[in-house]
Amino acid sequence: MDQNCDIPTDSGKGIRMAENSEKMEKPKHFIQLKIDKDLETKKYDQVYTRFPPEPNGYLHIGHAKSICLNFGLKSQYNGKTNLRFDDTNPETEKQEYIDSIKEDVKWLGFEWDQECYSSSYFQKLYDIAISMIERGMAYVCHMTPEQTKEYRGTLTEPGKNSPFRDRSVEENLVEFEKMKNGEYNEGVCVLRAKIDMAAPNMNMRDPIMYRVKKTAHPKTGTEWCIYPMYDYTHGLSDSFEGITHSLCTLEFADHRPLYDWYLKAAEVSHFPEQTEFSRLNLDHTVMSKRRLIQLVEEGHVDSWDDPRMLTISGMRRRGFTPKSIRNFCDRIGITKKDNIISMSTLEHAIREDLDEIAERRMAVTNPLKVTITNFPEDEEVDVSAPKHPKKDLGERNFKFTKELYIEHDDFMMDPPKKFFRLGPGRMVRLRNAYVIQCDEVIQDENGKPIELKCSYIKETFGGVTPEGMKKVKGIIHWVSAKYAKPIEVRIYDRLFAHPNPVAAEDGFLSTLNPESKQLMRTAFIEQGVDGVKPGDCYQFERLGFFTADPDTTPEKAVFNRTVTLKDTWAKVSSRN
Repeated sequence: MDQNCDIPTDSGKGIRMAENSEKMEKPKHFIQLKIDKDLETKKYDQVYTRFPPEPNGYLHIGHAKSICLNFGLKSQYNGKTNLRFDDTNPETEKQEYIDSIKEDVKWLGFEWDQECYSSSYFQKLYDIAISMIERGMAYVCHMTPEQTKEYRGTLTEPGKNSPFRDRSVEENLVEFEKMKNGEYNEGVCVLRAKIDMAAPNMNMRDPIMYRVKKTAHPKTGTEWCIYPMYDYTHGLSDSFEGITHSLCTLEFADHRPLYDWYLKAAEVSHFPEQTEFSRLNLDHTVMSKRRLIQLVEEGHVDSWDDPRMLTISGMRRRGFTPKSIRNFCDRIGITKKDNIISMSTLEHAIREDLDEIAERRMAVTNPLKVTITNFPEDEEVDVSAPKHPKKDLGERNFKFTKELYIEHDDFMMDPPKKFFRLGPGRMVRLRNAYVIQCDEVIQDENGKPIELKCSYIKETFGGVTPEGMKKVKGIIHWVSAKYAKPIEVRIYDRLFAHPNPVAAEDGFLSTLNPESKQLMRTAFIEQGVDGVKPGDCYQFERLGFFTADPDTTPEKAVFNRTVTLKDTWAKVSSRN
């Protein structure tokens, strides 16, 4: 189920209330209250959950909510959690996805008790299907897919029985054996449960249990050419593994009667219970695997781990931390009602974490050269600043030299009244160093500034304002042109400009943000930043939090902007 336009948007009020009461004990959500009751009444002796992804794509932030819920309950109740791959559709499933899912769950900080596969139960599921046929509870249907759809009925009209519904047990056993042996092509026939074609819940109208798929499976190879459907497999797999609380998102609520029916029909000894909670809907993104695959395969993004993608691997590459994602999932809570969470809430979680752990550095992403005309040619001044303002991590040291770089955005030829940075004839303070004044602007043939000739006031070093001198309001960052290290910076922003891309009239692709990725290949970082490794993170002062990309080499570091220092979209949203 994708986001839809009539879901109310979270205003952020509830999130702020949660932040203001972090020190208070958080009230239990409805699933915890249910578990408390189940344990108190001895319905179950131990909590046993599972995280059951289908390995047909990479995990995304929506899966993180389910992961944190299931594994969080394991921790809270001293229980168990399985990682189970619901691998019943060999056409779309790959070992690549299985490997990535395991990596993502571990990276988030969780360990599973058992690694399970629905494919491990194929023989068991087949035997149960045979038993159901023998008890008159399932039949082989040779209707075409079009006929099956026609016979199913509508939400207001009952369906019609298949002409093959009253086949004898013996005939059904023979036909099912033919399916298993590959004697039928795909789409020719299916095995269906015999329930009620007039049931108000359309999931109960003789659902398909098995279909023919002549595709090799990542785990079982060509051993099988019939594969069980998800609804048939899921609850029985839960039962086989001893799962007590099968937690699903709200779109599976209508499937719960079928979940229970299969458990009873299979005559299992252990009955798990399905409970539904709201899925994660986040603005400015899509979470349908089909759409994510489309983004990758059509080249709208670079890969599954593109930092603009809210896949776990993409977020990891961008610089999100496991703690920030866990905190985000905890903050939004578990409810029974769908709503859309603001992207700002997710960005706040990573900004909050990186503010605590990221050392500070100065970097210039779009350099404009500054020459200090009255600074001696060969002179250098030692400058120091704390590595982190809140922690005792020591000082970082760098040089102030005659030639510097500042951000192009920190200079304007004709600045407005409240622009407190640099302009012709204007003064600004260089962070941790001197006050400078722009005396001359050198421009290219198009009028673009390419160099500033400035003078410095020696007595202003280190934040000092000499007596009689008017205090300078603007403070900007800089790096030494002589000592700064070249880096590449990738500025990432929201992939979609529309808050609800799937609701866009021209389709979700029409809302792609053309400014979602900008490459700054001639950026510089202050001296002393050596041996950068992928995953190293810094706050580039005044610019945001940046994390070294896997493309980083010993010769040149590549940094991704993880998040800005402030919610830069808040003002944009308020204007729209």
